[in-house]
Amino acid sequence: MTRGRPREFDVDKTLQAALNLFWAKGYEGTTMADLGEATGLQPGSIYAAFGSKAGLFKQVADRYVTTAFSYGAHALEADSAREVVRRWLTGAAETSTGETTPPGCLLVQGALATGDASRPVGQDLCTRRQAAQVMLAERFVQALDKGDLPAEVEARVAARYVVALAEGIAVEAASGANRETLLGLVELSMRRLPWED
Repeated sequence: MTRGRPREFDVDKTLQAALNLFWAKGYEGTTMADLGEATGLQPGSIYAAFGSKAGLFKQVADRYVTTAFSYGAHALEADSAREVVRRWLTGAAETSTGETTPPGCLLVQGALATGDASRPVGQDLCTRRQAAQVMLAERFVQALDKGDLPAEVEARVAARYVVALAEGIAVEAASGANRETLLGLVELSMRRLPWED
């Protein structure tokens, strides 16, 4: 039995280069030529390794969720619902304004403009954002059970509110807002959350 040729590139570096490119230009805005230039790979090598541009993007999105978006999991570990919200929004502001990464959020910007051919990619990103919203709602249910949130709070609505703020922060970052400005918005949001007296 013959073995296939080993890959002659560093998958980790390739995924990071592709991540930064997709993050900056979105899925549709990124061409195979762009990917080739960023990764140093020929289109044939990209297709052989990842199946397609969409296959590469899926792995990039997986990487984004476990690295850049890891602030979400960190936020859920906070002792209080209020601190969960602070960590979530602060994480969005800091991740959207990284010194070595593009501004904004891959999960938001990557899905904003997709044509018919790319609709499955846009839907996958929406599904990922919805999954984050579900995790946050589950954490708010725990807070309700412990009496950490007022009983009249609807966990899903509260989670949607926080995610909408975080996505707005990402859009502001992509539009040029700096970290100081966005952290100021976080502080403004924290002064009076809708469910607090």
